[in-house]
Amino acid sequence: MVRERPVPPPLARRLVAEAVGSMLLAALVIGSGIAATQLSPGQTGLQLVENAAATAAGLFAIILMVGPVSGGHFNPVVSGVDAAFGGLPWRDAAAYVPAQVTGCVGGAVLANLMFEEPAVSISTHHRASGAHLLAEVVATAGLVLLIFALARSGRAERAPAAVGAYIGAAYWFTSSTSFANPAISIGRMLSDTFAGIAPASVPAFVGMQVIGGTVGYALTRLLYPPPPPVPGQGPRVLPPRDRITTASNGAASDGPTSDGPTSDGPTSDGAAAGPALGVPL
Repeated sequence: MVRERPVPPPLARRLVAEAVGSMLLAALVIGSGIAATQLSPGQTGLQLVENAAATAAGLFAIILMVGPVSGGHFNPVVSGVDAAFGGLPWRDAAAYVPAQVTGCVGGAVLANLMFEEPAVSISTHHRASGAHLLAEVVATAGLVLLIFALARSGRAERAPAAVGAYIGAAYWFTSSTSFANPAISIGRMLSDTFAGIAPASVPAFVGMQVIGGTVGYALTRLLYPPPPPVPGQGPRVLPPRDRITTASNGAASDGPTSDGPTSDGPTSDGAAAGPALGVPL
């Protein structure tokens, strides 16, 4: 008989990973936006190409960098959905949020300083039109569905590339340029540059992102329902990284590993919520 139990890293280490990943994400989005305006002045379309390409590639790298430690959320909506699926304890999800917001704020300041801008400059870029708000629902729902569809179908190792590709594309197919993340919405208030957002627009953006996360959660449940329980078999944990398998004689050995970000435990409905990978803008 073989029993398996998840062994996530300590919460403190996961919070540092979320803060660092969120900081790098905000610095990536804002910094590439500043660079785009400096390199291609007056050419908005080209600036968006440069900003989107840098963000897509950089997000892929950041998830690979710290995802195996914390799950690579960088996004309170993703953490909340992971907790709703049972992959992350609610108390841990609550602790992730301030780490993510703090990281995004720090990343905005860092990006400003790297380009010799004031450390903090409040954005005047108003975005909260009806079209922008609808776009945020669509962008966030699609992001959540992508992440948890991959996790619940055993394809979690593809998530870093898939999330980067989705966000890069969503820069173009959504009118809001796909923030899809309350933490980075807050961080981007602090840079009056190409990627900024006016503080007055942020509450509506965050509200629509929460609605989008709820829609994504519902679609994931609909399209990827939990498998029927097997008599005598416990819940599955995917991916198998960070597990210890304990043989019937009590000896413990390292279980198989996966390169993808991890889930913190089995889900309440018997399927793995798995690696929530954040996302992003």
